[in-house]
Amino acid sequence: MSRNAVAAFRGLGFDDDDVAALGYATRAEGTWQANGRPILSIPDNPHTRQAVALIGVHRQRIHRMLCERARQRGVEILTGMRITNVSPGAPDGARALVAGREADLVVAADGMHSALCHQLFPAARLTYSGYSSWRAITNRSLEITTLRQFWGPRAEFGIMPVAEDETYWYGYVSMPRQMIFANELAAARKRFEHWADPVQKVLEATDPAAVIRHDVYHLPGGVPRYTRGRVVMIGDAAHGFLPTMGQGVAMALEGGLCVGLLIGHPVAAGGSLAAALIGFDRVRRPRGRALGRASLLSARIGSHLGGGLQQTLRNSLMRLTPPSLLNRGADAAMGWTPPAPAQPKSR
Repeated sequence: MSRNAVAAFRGLGFDDDDVAALGYATRAEGTWQANGRPILSIPDNPHTRQAVALIGVHRQRIHRMLCERARQRGVEILTGMRITNVSPGAPDGARALVAGREADLVVAADGMHSALCHQLFPAARLTYSGYSSWRAITNRSLEITTLRQFWGPRAEFGIMPVAEDETYWYGYVSMPRQMIFANELAAARKRFEHWADPVQKVLEATDPAAVIRHDVYHLPGGVPRYTRGRVVMIGDAAHGFLPTMGQGVAMALEGGLCVGLLIGHPVAAGGSLAAALIGFDRVRRPRGRALGRASLLSARIGSHLGGGLQQTLRNSLMRLTPPSLLNRGADAAMGWTPPAPAQPKSR
């Protein structure tokens, strides 16, 4: 979780103790070649440390904290329901209808393969990125206390602590979709067998049963607008960009908070739902599209770059990157703070 994710988490009503309980406070340390030679080392000074601050979080932990807080606030959570379609209704007219229930507002937060996105915006088509990603949680590698990322031809490997005794790693590689391996860990070890020692050590420490892999899809450009009738789209259902900026959880939290600030707050105060939905789209869609473009650019110069001279030129140019430019880039993506609650507009 980058600092914009933490800002959204706090905006949802969590305090310092809750933030501390999320996971392991750390920072991005930089990027290395597959052989371990530095490409871009991020200096450890107060300003840069703040710009690239992170909290390594196990997804189960944040899911549990969000669910517990929702239940404490009186939210009824129904599980095991498959939602495949919705009657979106009209902001100033008929209510939405979902799972046989009427609703004042439907929040479509059903992820990259969103059924509601497919129904409401059929022209918005998922695209296979050409990449698949192994992931696992393993016993903590004590020598690594930061996020370390390694780039090679059409591949990337990342390592980050998520607790005092747990390390998360991912291996993002070019491959045809729907590949099947009898042993995912063995396949990952084979793919990264000549990479740097930290990569080898974390793979050696991994239980084969802990490894998962998903083909990586994205939604180029996102949906044409973030609302339809009484439905508001958030997270990957709305924008579904590549994981190369590490902003999936952050944008989901931002979107969820903004549903409350920009829609729930003004409507509860007597304002127009139609105006609130327009305001939400006006605020959130430009940011989603900007980060989508940034994720594509990051992929093209990073893990999606081919081998040979391309790697040499990229690495040489990145070694010349001044810290000030790095800080500006981090601030543009992760310097987000929650907007003020929208003021009600007449119906």
